[in-house]
Amino acid sequence: MINYRRMISGDIHAGLALCRAAGWNQVARDWELFLLMSPDGCRVGTDENEKVVGTVTTIRYEGHFSWIGMVLVDPGRKRQGIGTQLLHEALKILHQEQSVKLDATPAGREVYLKLNFVDEYSLSRMYIKDVSPEKLPASSARAIQESDFPSLLEADREVFGADRKTVLQWIWKGAPQLAYIIEENKQISGYCFGRNGHHYIQIGPVMAQNIDHARQVVAAALYICAGRPVIIDANHDITWLQWLKSIGFTEQRQLIRMYRGLNEWPGIPHKQFAILGPEFG
Repeated sequence: MINYRRMISGDIHAGLALCRAAGWNQVARDWELFLLMSPDGCRVGTDENEKVVGTVTTIRYEGHFSWIGMVLVDPGRKRQGIGTQLLHEALKILHQEQSVKLDATPAGREVYLKLNFVDEYSLSRMYIKDVSPEKLPASSARAIQESDFPSLLEADREVFGADRKTVLQWIWKGAPQLAYIIEENKQISGYCFGRNGHHYIQIGPVMAQNIDHARQVVAAALYICAGRPVIIDANHDITWLQWLKSIGFTEQRQLIRMYRGLNEWPGIPHKQFAILGPEFG
């Protein structure tokens, strides 16, 4: 018998244990943000001994769309319907939302299709074990400052499709050394953020008006990552993926962005060169 209840801060250690068992990258700070943004919107499944055996998180973005992430199940309790029930719990929380989104693995996609999710576009998790600065292009990007946020958030809202001020300020405060911006004609033309994880640094989101500016902001961040493993969840622009491969990245796995319901706020996908991560969008 599995009981499903609201996730609380005391469950973070259990969520981290499930992350480690699955080989995922999240740290305690990530879980804290889920609970900050959605204190009543995250769920855990517990067994008869009150041990947490599964999790799911939800985030609402400005009423434009909501997000499901962190669907984790104890390896010893898989194929018992826990993951599917956690998804139903999330959808119950978001039942009044017009659009629900998530990033699925190819295997998970089959489950989501049965819940009326449809494909939006493809992504690839790109991985590099050791960044080599000599392979990186010159960059005119500069570090993001707090004073950049009003104009940056305006640009991000257009490209992402909704306001995510809390998330972007959180990621910047956690790793300001990985956040870069580039301007053209006194207008923002590209920016990226990054965060430290359990296994590797993740660079993203990466937003840019063109691929050259995407390369420059990412190169600036990657200089800081020299000698460390990095992942980027990149969109399927062929030229973009080829460039990432040319500097040493390889494809680790594929992801599929999916949505359920309406998709009235898709943002501008071709300007989203990398997402923040499947758990956040």
